[in-house]
Amino acid sequence: MSDPSGKPSTETRLPDAQHQRAGGLWTALGVVLCVLVVAVAGFASFTGQSRKMIRPAHLSVDGIVVLTGGPERIPAAVRLLEQKTARRLLISGVYPATTARQLRRITKAEAGLFKCCVDLDKRASDTRGNAAEAASWAARHKFSKLAVVTSDYHILRANVEFSRAMPDIELVAYPVASGDVTGAPRSFSTCRLWLSEYVKYLLALVRLQVGN
Repeated sequence: MSDPSGKPSTETRLPDAQHQRAGGLWTALGVVLCVLVVAVAGFASFTGQSRKMIRPAHLSVDGIVVLTGGPERIPAAVRLLEQKTARRLLISGVYPATTARQLRRITKAEAGLFKCCVDLDKRASDTRGNAAEAASWAARHKFSKLAVVTSDYHILRANVEFSRAMPDIELVAYPVASGDVTGAPRSFSTCRLWLSEYVKYLLALVRLQVGN
């Protein structure tokens, strides 16, 4: 409808503008919903893969690298060394003030084992640093096959970072169960831990793809 001057009336323009705004809102909501669905599906896949990681039944490697950050990790790695599954063990990410004697007491390992076959890395402060230090350690000892020991929820990201740092070395994942964070996230704190790890895992994948 037009007024006598030939211009469209307000009665005609308003409904069209409202329809456009409504259409834009529904489009935005659709995009947000799709993103949420993809994110939830990805998170479910991440937790599922982490839980399904199985320890090798018979482990035989040149060296073992354990990443600090969980109370179960170091004892598990020391037990593997005691079982003669590897020649040496690198404990990566050790707090600067922590000594080999303190770690030996915690793990209840023989003093001779730490003196002959255990190395401490006190430089790494994150998973990327762990991978870099482990790569240097493996190169010094001319190792070609390593076992990577860390918590189950952390094993996928560790594998990405280690694969990027040492593409020519064969890696064997050795996930360690971590108490109430094992399995499907249930509590708020556990869910937050898994979500945080999932985001870090995605960032690690991006860095791997772009080579940064």
